[in-house]
Amino acid sequence: MSAAPISSTAWRNAVFAVLTFNGFAIATVLARLPGLRDHLHVEPGGVGLILAFFAGGSLVGLACSGPLLHALGAARITRLALPVLSVSFAGVAVAAAWLESYAATAATIAVLGGCVSLCDVAMNVEGAALERKAGRAVMPLLHGGFSLGTVIGAGLGALAAQLSIGVVPHFAACAAIGLVVAVVVPRWIPAVAEDAPPKPTLAQRRAVWAQPRTILLGLVVFAFAYIEGAANDWLVLGLVDERGFDQAQGALMLGVFTAAMTIARFVGSPMVDRFGRMPILVGSALVAAVGSALVIFVPETWAVVVGVVVWAVGSALGFPIGLSAAGDDPATAASRVAAVSLIGYAAFFAGPPVVGLIADRTGILPALAVVLVLIALALVASPSVRPAARAVAWDGKRPPEAQGSGTT
Repeated sequence: MSAAPISSTAWRNAVFAVLTFNGFAIATVLARLPGLRDHLHVEPGGVGLILAFFAGGSLVGLACSGPLLHALGAARITRLALPVLSVSFAGVAVAAAWLESYAATAATIAVLGGCVSLCDVAMNVEGAALERKAGRAVMPLLHGGFSLGTVIGAGLGALAAQLSIGVVPHFAACAAIGLVVAVVVPRWIPAVAEDAPPKPTLAQRRAVWAQPRTILLGLVVFAFAYIEGAANDWLVLGLVDERGFDQAQGALMLGVFTAAMTIARFVGSPMVDRFGRMPILVGSALVAAVGSALVIFVPETWAVVVGVVVWAVGSALGFPIGLSAAGDDPATAASRVAAVSLIGYAAFFAGPPVVGLIADRTGILPALAVVLVLIALALVASPSVRPAARAVAWDGKRPPEAQGSGTT
């Protein structure tokens, strides 16, 4: 007897929940880095290496996501990766606080990063499948869940530190939440998408890397990831060192940036449905240019506050729009979403050192002007997010997005 079909609403909520927990997990670890550092008795260079292990695990997860998606499917990957993610969450705290083992902490945080990446790509593939089924944009809303998770994780992390709650009980509680998500949520993710094609061959999966649309979409996602990541990494330091903000005011501005971006993602899906991907992407890039320019070049408090909000709104939708476009065709969705994600997430790893090296010569805020170059590149590549009008699915039918603008 076949299983009852899963409603689009339950499916969307399940993907939203996984992405929210992903954001929560990353923000929680970053918020408690000082506590982990104190337990490990390391200098800033040692903390940087721990973060490098997290980044390395994330890159391995991204690189493996395409083949695993084709072999296992997004639902099964989520069922497997979420429990491991949750256990490694607790493992990071135990390794640092109880064992005080640098090697064990590095290993567990690498596993954590890999599982976060696997879940992230799997959910982006599911989000693209949801959009094909619904005939409307849902990816910005889903990525709003990720942003919401980062806000919750950072806020609870700050509260736990303020209340002197140790990293072990804090991370154990977070792991318990993750296990609940792992048990409850995946049942609402279809084992196989309704429009799933036959599994492509290895040669077909590799072929997406040679297609110009994949590279251009990767450039769009890379650019917007860089635009967002530059603010997350350097905004506080730039405002404190070069605009006279104190540390609390700088942290508040980062909170304003994250909150504005989260809200923009929650309200972005109807805008994409109404105006289409490319107009919203172009508009977002121009808005981000105005906001970042205000922060970088106008040394007035009002300009910083307005600029931070405008920068956040402009950076909110480009990343999910690019991944949505990557999943247009069900025949190539898994491979192309994995490839575009790998290109895009490279910005989060390349961005900090590039800005840092430039900042050594120019100062932090002038160095952030590199985001304007990335915005220009995103504008050049923006036509790639148009619906693939000539795409043909495996069964000879055009994908839903190829039949129009995606509106209902």
